Amino acid sequence: MCVECYIDENRITPLLNPLNCLQNHTQYICGTCGRCICIEHESKHGLQRWNFPFKSLEVAKLYLRTADYEMKKTCGIYEIKNKNGRYLYKIFADIKALQLYLKNNEGKICKDTKLVFMAKEYREFAGTQIRKLTSEEIQKYMSER
Repeated sequence: MCVECYIDENRITPLLNPLNCLQNHTQYICGTCGRCICIEHESKHGLQRWNFPFKSLEVAKLYLRTADYEMKKTCGIYEIKNKNGRYLYKIFADIKALQLYLKNNEGKICKDTKLVFMAKEYREFAGTQIRKLTSEEIQKYMSER
């Protein structure tokens, strides 16, 4: 597992429309394994990908490093149950952010406000880059997928 981005598949992201994402969005480029993680702010709500709910813990883990980087501390993934009984996974900077989310979203619960995943510590990494990729980098990254 990569010590920086917590994943052992260095070309797994982007998940949806990878070519479009790599061409048009700002990427967190892992300085350790080179994995690109979308860190673009979504214009409609000003949120980043890590702020959205995920269908599984595994997918949430793919975006956790961008949350840690943005918040400059370890963030955590929590399992949330909605009123329809479906589970989703969300990343929060801390327990206060989780509690505020639950207060503002009736019908969503987090049993025992239990954390399901968090990195051991926050670290900065020298080779990390935040930028858009060049055409050549996109072509190389896509060929390695």
